[in-house]
Amino acid sequence: MRTLKIALLFCLFLPATLMAQRQMEALDRGVVAVHLPGDSVFISWRMLGTDPDDISFNLYRKSNQHQTVKLNQTPITGATIFTDKKVDFTTDNAWLVKPVVHGKEQAESTAFTLQKNTVAQPYLSVPLKTLPGYTPNDISVGDLDGDGTYEIVLHQAGISHDNSHAGLTTEPLLEAYKLDGTFLWRINLGKNIREGAHYTQFMVYDLDGDGRAEIACKTADGTIDGKGKVIGDSTKDWRNKNGYILAGPEFLTVFDGLTGAEITTTNFIPARSAELNPSPEELKKTWGDSYGNRMDRFLAAIAYLDGKHPSLIMSRGYYTRTVITAWDFKAKKLQQKWSFDSAEPGNKRYGGQGNHNLSIADVDGDGKDEIIYGAMTLDDNGKGLYSTGLGHGDALHVGDLDPDRPGLEVFDIQERFSDAGANFRDARTGEVLWKKASVSAGADGEGPGRGLAINIDPRYRGSECWVAGAGITGMFDAKGNKISAVTPSVNFGIFWDGDCQSELLNGTSIDKWDYENAKTVRLLNARAYNCLSNNGTKSTPALSADILGDWREEVIYRTADASELRIFTTTIPTQHRFYTFMHDPQYRLSIAWQNVGYNQPPHTSFYIGDDMNQPPKPNIKTIQYHANSQ
Repeated sequence: MRTLKIALLFCLFLPATLMAQRQMEALDRGVVAVHLPGDSVFISWRMLGTDPDDISFNLYRKSNQHQTVKLNQTPITGATIFTDKKVDFTTDNAWLVKPVVHGKEQAESTAFTLQKNTVAQPYLSVPLKTLPGYTPNDISVGDLDGDGTYEIVLHQAGISHDNSHAGLTTEPLLEAYKLDGTFLWRINLGKNIREGAHYTQFMVYDLDGDGRAEIACKTADGTIDGKGKVIGDSTKDWRNKNGYILAGPEFLTVFDGLTGAEITTTNFIPARSAELNPSPEELKKTWGDSYGNRMDRFLAAIAYLDGKHPSLIMSRGYYTRTVITAWDFKAKKLQQKWSFDSAEPGNKRYGGQGNHNLSIADVDGDGKDEIIYGAMTLDDNGKGLYSTGLGHGDALHVGDLDPDRPGLEVFDIQERFSDAGANFRDARTGEVLWKKASVSAGADGEGPGRGLAINIDPRYRGSECWVAGAGITGMFDAKGNKISAVTPSVNFGIFWDGDCQSELLNGTSIDKWDYENAKTVRLLNARAYNCLSNNGTKSTPALSADILGDWREEVIYRTADASELRIFTTTIPTQHRFYTFMHDPQYRLSIAWQNVGYNQPPHTSFYIGDDMNQPPKPNIKTIQYHANSQ
């Protein structure tokens, strides 16, 4: 008995490193080279979350005459960047790195090549095969072929309609491209999937741990996979005269990431009704209206519910009834893990609490992820963890927003309640730490339309928070104190320059917050390079994520003629060296859900600022793809 007690006590004090390791993608070094004005090239590459702290690098340039030149005299121990000032642009050039561990060079990385006679430009071009009538929209990334480099999965959108608007839409398309523009496949979701931000959530992730990413999304009669196979009955048209799809079967499909071929399809949970063709009265009774505005609000995410394997999260509804279902993908089949329904007994307080977005994070520190679903949170087991009762909002931010408090925090906005405004809460308990009430709320308590929480002012520890609308002006520190009367843009944040503060990403612009003069300084104007943002007034990029080079983030836009994507990567020097944010599980999952609903920027699980501690090593296990195992 004494031995058992000692063992139990030991388990209580196990360090986090002994928790289950999360399966993560095995990335290459992500070398990227950008031709700067003049005759120099800026090169950056990844440090991995699995690298030893004392790793260093040697950088090499190869020309097409097969000449190889080592560019550094001693191994590079600082930031994973270098400026090559002796480049002959009359020939092709390629750059690669070799890690140095315990004084020994390791295998060389995949090289990045600039073709001869390239012109200086701050972006990489990805040519597209956009069909007439379509426009490149949201993007997700994943390693579709298992080579350690990200591929792009692009949502091509035509005519779309919000749930509250009648009208026929075009058929949503998903396309896959390699970063050099190689076209892989096109999936046509068909006429029975409505086009719009609230219907077409798609997840790109390695769901079964084989080293290659899959694609999962809602499908219906007439969906055509990347090989031309039809899912369901292609002769069925379930659209009514107003363009709404309120009847017919609904499916959930996993597609092969490399080919776009259907792997497995099951019924989507929850269905609209037990009836295939429910009456308007039945829909109103179940969801709150008869035309699908509340019913057809979908969100999706990936979460490590057991702390080791990724699970697929699909949901329906957030204004009234909310149903969230977790799935595991094993042996090429979808297996339901659990389902949460706010309409079930005991769950009433969880109804009507969802946002147009969600977040995934380990809020209670047990190594397993929770689902932050707007104003409420589900535990990893599918049970309600807490509900604030503050109701629906349009923006949501989860991270170590106040590093002086233990754990994570949430900055959320609430829209149409008597206490409409913004709130800052403890992510584990839901305790509201401070609130800002709407000043110009209407009779129904109209709240702000947007909110942002990022660290842009080094004078104040933690993230600054601010909103747009409802008469709430200025900027607040992590304690809720007003620190500026000026309200900057309220959209995305991005790490772009060399310090540890975020920059402001809004539309096609990246701005630095000049905190001393309470104004912004323009760092990038992508519109000058013929680029446009997405999603109307939301003005969001196709994607913002750390997909190349060092720890700082890239931003991807479409061109005005829809013929290509342009990936902008920073060429500003930095002194800081961090492992790629894509090996921080919370950040990586943020990229998976970024395309969902009203897009929100990603957040790391750890605080980033000039006064930060060294980021904790991620408890991950990377999965190598082996072709002969398939």
